Amino acid sequence: QVRLVESGGGLVQPGGSLKLSCAASGFTFSSYAMSWYRQAPGKERELVAVISDTGSPAYHLNSVKGRFTISRDNAKNTVYLQMNSLNPEDTAVYYCRRMPYNNWGQGTQVTVSS
Repeated sequence: QVRLVESGGGLVQPGGSLKLSCAASGFTFSSYAMSWYRQAPGKERELVAVISDTGSPAYHLNSVKGRFTISRDNAKNTVYLQMNSLNPEDTAVYYCRRMPYNNWGQGTQVTVSS
């Protein structure tokens, strides 16, 4: 079955960086676009970034443009989210998703705080 496992979250100070990973299995990873979402406490889950099956970034949320970069390694069945210049508003649980299906990982917590 489809399995998505996120990792790389943690506590970071404002201005810091984190790189999230999402390891995929149970499907032909290279055939699907992948995405990252996030959900902050009390807020709706929002789309952060999308990458095509061949590795072209297709979308970045306006508030993360220039700071976050989505990428993938089809040989490793893994999608990444490099996050730089983090600020407290980026605090959320981050999820990866196989597009356009309702396949989600368990999420990884990112907390930006001094």
